[in-house]
Amino acid sequence: MSEVQINKTDINKLIMNYLVIEGYKDAAEKFHFETGIEPNVDLSSIEDRMYIRNALHIGNVDEAIERVNDLDPEILDSNPKLFFHLQQQKFIELIRSGNTEQALEFAQEELAPRGEENPEFLEELERTMALFAFEDTSSSPVGDLLDNTQRQRTANELNSAILTAQCQEKDPKLPSLLKMLVWAQTQLEEKAVFPKVRDFVTAKLEDPVPSAQ
Repeated sequence: MSEVQINKTDINKLIMNYLVIEGYKDAAEKFHFETGIEPNVDLSSIEDRMYIRNALHIGNVDEAIERVNDLDPEILDSNPKLFFHLQQQKFIELIRSGNTEQALEFAQEELAPRGEENPEFLEELERTMALFAFEDTSSSPVGDLLDNTQRQRTANELNSAILTAQCQEKDPKLPSLLKMLVWAQTQLEEKAVFPKVRDFVTAKLEDPVPSAQ
């Protein structure tokens, strides 16, 4: 295994693929300069995606919607589930900021009609509306909706939709390859003793740990 030679260009392409899809424009530009690897996309398009993603990360849903509509109105027009999730996120942000009256009005005027039109959204809608039932939302059964991971989830969904609309890959290859490596090592452990990668930062092959006698 240690003698297997990996083409450095292939590794660099994986890194560039990750930087572009995840939106690290400055890093992608520097990496292109240092390695000569082409990003295969107009790097200026990354700025729009990152502006939209960052708007969601700070809870500015209206700004994200406006910017994505400027970029390509078809993205939301053709994806009602995504638009529902953005509206759901706006409702969550209103609850987070303590604007309960405005949140209730928004739920009645925007969220409820979408739940009636699309029964598939009802379960999520009911769970989101449960935020009204608890004064201390942080300790409620649905308090996870107020976590930053919820913002991240919505931002990732929108980012993927933008990439798809631009005919780009929506998921970077590198994390998938690492998951495959973990799975392969786990499967092989049941059948053989072998050097394995334990530290994914260094990616060094380590000798197997001797079993206790």
